Parts: sequence; structure tokens; C-alpha cells
Amino acid sequence: MFTGLSCSNNNIVHLKLNDSFPDIDEYPVSMDLIEFEDWLQSKDIGLYQNTESGLESVPFQINENKLRFLHKGMTNGYIIKKGDIDKSKVEVSAQKEEGNLVMSIQEKPRLIYRYGISYPPKGIDTIYRKSGYIHPILSPKGDTLSRIQPPDHFHHYGMWGPWTHTRIKGEQVDFWNLGDGKGTVLFKNFNSTTSGPIFASFSAAQEHLDFITEKEPQVALDENLKITLWNLNRRDRYMFDYKSSFKSPLENGILFEAYRYGGGIGMRFTERWTAENCSVLTSEGKDRLSADGTNARWCIVKGESSDGKSTNGILFMSHSKNRSHPEPMRIWPIDANGGRGDMFFEFCPIRHEEWKIEPQKEYQLKYRMVVFEDDLTAKEAEEYWQSFVNAPKMSLIKD
Repeated sequence: MFTGLSCSNNNIVHLKLNDSFPDIDEYPVSMDLIEFEDWLQSKDIGLYQNTESGLESVPFQINENKLRFLHKGMTNGYIIKKGDIDKSKVEVSAQKEEGNLVMSIQEKPRLIYRYGISYPPKGIDTIYRKSGYIHPILSPKGDTLSRIQPPDHFHHYGMWGPWTHTRIKGEQVDFWNLGDGKGTVLFKNFNSTTSGPIFASFSAAQEHLDFITEKEPQVALDENLKITLWNLNRRDRYMFDYKSSFKSPLENGILFEAYRYGGGIGMRFTERWTAENCSVLTSEGKDRLSADGTNARWCIVKGESSDGKSTNGILFMSHSKNRSHPEPMRIWPIDANGGRGDMFFEFCPIRHEEWKIEPQKEYQLKYRMVVFEDDLTAKEAEEYWQSFVNAPKMSLIKD
């Protein structure tokens, strides 16, 4: 962890490192500001990194009473100076555009959260309408990696996480398979949106609506979805976090039955990827032929780029505090969809064991994704995962 030592100059705080950390370029860290809120909360501070050539300015953001910045793997520590003016530019933004929250890095869209209602193609039952999902997810070079409303599964919506086989008062309710008409998940409102020099984020309320157990639809789960997009200062990679916090307002709660789909985080990939040009590698060394139903800390899914000259993909990471971690996965067989081998990935915490959600008790699942061009090695994947679950927490100690 970091420990901070305040100097005799009350306008300077030194942050020093005690331990070694993953050897990757940059990853998010945070420091609690409660003890230093007198002046660290102000805008008149600067953050600097100690390097061999001297002090270098480090972009940062203050959010939710924490100082957040990207830690570089090799450094001699950091200095915070009071009285300096932070000149960091807004590099990562979240902007609303016609029912879409567009999240961009240096004005280039990276992912979109759809809060407006999307309707299925003409001639398809409008029961498949949906909001509250992420699409498109774009590679750093601009390839679309996600897919919505494929003809084989009109209820697939990019990246999303409805629960499938659930029980409410003994009745089965399905929030995933929209065609059954038993339930859905819809956007309700935004709690917050943030833009800044190193990350953009939003917090959105989503409602899991039960259509069958009452005369009128009832809210079976209240969910808060938080997405944070990080600028890694690389042309070939970026990172985003997906955190779902949820609770049931129902008197008896809700039961998530064990099933191969549901909850967690699921993604339907681009139609360009098939059995011929898409591969999987998990933290346990499993590939596309052997990964389905197994557990993993992380999973790399990659495929051919749109120009056919390279590859791109996503590293999925499950947090160690998630239920059933290392987490079970659903990965479509290599002959899925009539032999095409279309790609679907999901971290599915209830794949092998049911989960009783008690009334008014809050639960949480956290995931991190790295979207990359070209390649990402197993060694790098493990280092990214280590930085996700063991990211240094900083504390400041006054003299």
C-alpha cells in the first residue's frame, strides 16, 4: 500500500510506496481525502510524480471524496502541492445524445450506454424493446465489437446483465428472455455523470420489472449500474469498470435459480466473429473448446479485426469479492448457431448454485474490462487482474 508522510511544509504531502505492484503501464488508484479535506478538496492543488528526471505533473480527479489517478508501475512516489492549479484537460467525457450516453476518450467514442428505448426491427414483436444496455463497444481503432438484436436472439443487447430463471412467490420470472413476456430490465434515471482528465463515469438506476405475479408490473429489483471509462494513455488499449449494486423491495425477496445464463455480465459479440476467427483464453488455461462451465479470474476473448489484418478483443475480469469467484462462465460452443460458432461470453455467478436475495439487502458485483488492439498476453491479463483486486489504497499520516 501507499503511506503518506506530511513534510514540515504544510503545503506539501509526500506519497511513498512500500510494496511492489504489477508491471503494467498504468492502472487506477485512489486515496481517501477525509483526513485532508481542508485543502485536498480544493482545486488549488497539483499532483506530481517523482522520476529520475525530476517532478512530472500527473492528471487526477477528485470524486466521491477520493483523489483518483493512474499509477505507473515504476515510480519513486508522488507529491501533492497545495497552492498549485491543476491544468489537466478534460480527456474523457460522457455526453447525452438522443437517448444515448456517449463515453469518449479524446473525442473518440469508446462505448455507449443506451438509456432511450430501442425497438426491434420492423415486423418483430415490440415485446423485444429495451433500454439500459451498452452498445456499441468500440475497439481503439473503431471496430464495433458488440451486437444487438441478432435474428437468432432478438433479446441480446450488447453488454447487459438481466437475471434469467428467478422465483417470486413460487412463480418463475425471466428478465432475460424478453419474448416470454415475463419481465424486463429498463433504465429509470441517471444518478450522476462525470467527465474529466482521466475518467468519465455514470451511475444509472435500472428497474427489473416483473410482469406476471401482480395485476400490474412490479419492481422486483432496484439496480444501480455504474460504468467508469479510463484513459490508459495508449492508442491500443482502454479500460472500463462495470459495477452492479442491487436489492429487492419485495417482502420475501427473490430467488435466482441456478442456470447457465443470468446476471453477472454478458456480451454478444460482433457477427464478424465465428469459429474460424475468434478465440478464448482463461486464467485457468481453458480455450474455446473447454472453457464453458468452468470458473476463472479472467478471460480473454479476441477475434479478427474488420480489415482482416490484425486482431482485437476484450479482457474480462471478475473481482475476487464477487459471489462464486473465481466465477463460472457461459461461453457458446464452437458450433453455436447452426455451426457458425458465433461468440457469446458471460460471467454467470449462479451457473452452478442458486442465490437467495433477501429483502432490502444490498448485493454487489464488480467487473473490469480492457479493450485492446493486436494482442494481450496471459501475463498481462494476470497483472491487470492483480491491479483490479489489489490496487494500492493510499493513506496519509500527519507528523
